[in-house]
Amino acid sequence: MRIAIVSDTHNNWANFKKALNYIKKEGIEVVLHCGDICSQETMDNAKEIFEGPSFAKASEGRRIKFVSGNGDYNLNLPETLEVKFNSKNIALAHIPDIAKKLAQSGKYDYVFYGHTHRAWDEMVNKTHFVNPGELAGQFYKPTFAIYDTKESKLELKILEKL
Repeated sequence: MRIAIVSDTHNNWANFKKALNYIKKEGIEVVLHCGDICSQETMDNAKEIFEGPSFAKASEGRRIKFVSGNGDYNLNLPETLEVKFNSKNIALAHIPDIAKKLAQSGKYDYVFYGHTHRAWDEMVNKTHFVNPGELAGQFYKPTFAIYDTKESKLELKILEKL
């Protein structure tokens, strides 16, 4: 199974939409968003384009899962999220300190986070501690990651090269 990991969209709908269309075209069924989506409208638009008009039944097909970032004031999203795909334990958080504690727990194969806007991959004990970069393009080129759980392969995608 392949999973897309995005973060820090900051309402840049053009970049987020381009990434989602690519992800969808590639047959990827899950998007994990590491926070700072910044509005309900952007979140709803993302669900509509990726999950389709019946996104209330998203568990039956493509789906996007979100955690709250420091810019997600009224979105009622969890601070952290734990998921399991193909026996890989994965956690997400927005804030690096919170994510690092998750990685240090030793419970996860991968912990994805955001906030710094900088793409990063390091090992914390036996856990991959990964920031997919930012889709907003505020500080760095817009990037996101694709993780193949079967092959244990992580790939960084640069949006302008798609």
